[in-house]
Amino acid sequence: MELTSVAEELYALAPAEFTAARNERAKLARAEDLALSERVAKLPKPSTAAWVMNMLARHQADQLAQVLELGAAMRAAQDNLDGDELRDLGRQRRQLTHAVSTQARGLAHELGVRISEAVTSQVEETLRAAMTDEDASRAVRTGQLVNALSATGVGALDVSGAVAVPEAIGTTVRPVERPKPQLSVVPEPEPEADEADESARALEQARTALQEAEAEARAAETKLAKASRRAAKLEARSLQVSGRLEEVRRRAAALEHELEGIDDDLGDAEDKRDRAQEKQAAAISAVEAARAELDRVSR
Repeated sequence: MELTSVAEELYALAPAEFTAARNERAKLARAEDLALSERVAKLPKPSTAAWVMNMLARHQADQLAQVLELGAAMRAAQDNLDGDELRDLGRQRRQLTHAVSTQARGLAHELGVRISEAVTSQVEETLRAAMTDEDASRAVRTGQLVNALSATGVGALDVSGAVAVPEAIGTTVRPVERPKPQLSVVPEPEPEADEADESARALEQARTALQEAEAEARAAETKLAKASRRAAKLEARSLQVSGRLEEVRRRAAALEHELEGIDDDLGDAEDKRDRAQEKQAAAISAVEAARAELDRVSR
């Protein structure tokens, strides 16, 4: 038993089957190889988006190959700075990723798992990352993703933590041929088993939906806390500026009142100055008249 072969088997299973199968494989390996048993037991259950990508790699290998080959062509065109070709490839990329993500949603439903719009968006983002980044493309080909990928556009993408067995990066998972409809009559499963399987799938879907809702709630809570802190700072600043503005207004009112008093005093002072000028002029005239009279009498 090898870790890579165990991982390839486990990551081909439905989400509801993964944990029990992993624990069983770890238990079987414990008698022969304790180290292997421990590594198997630590294999993480894939996120829903990662599981969908793993199913694409197995059940729709040709469509996924088209996406990855187009991504390689885009990287080459970008390196060669071929603008026209790059724009044409970009249009093809948008069309192809949307089409394949839609197919992936149908495939998941066909395999018994309904996925949300959020998961579909994560699948499409993973496809874009695989087209943008060569390491992401190699990770997707393994069929052992445990987390969705997202292209940052800055430097190479570290995908070692996104693949269950990092040693598998560089390998391509074996495609699984889709079973063709049989003409022979297949006995219906016993109602008890069918109902149990349906209940297990429903429970797993409910758990997945809860995890996604909790993740979205945590993200919303983080955004709310950030917005609240920002609003509190602005409110405090508003109060501070309002207080300063009120102080300025009070000071302006006081200065206006003081100016009115000064204007009144200035009017009085100007009147007194005018009267004093008139008296001075009269006095000067009297002095000149007295001098003239003195000169006349002296003669």
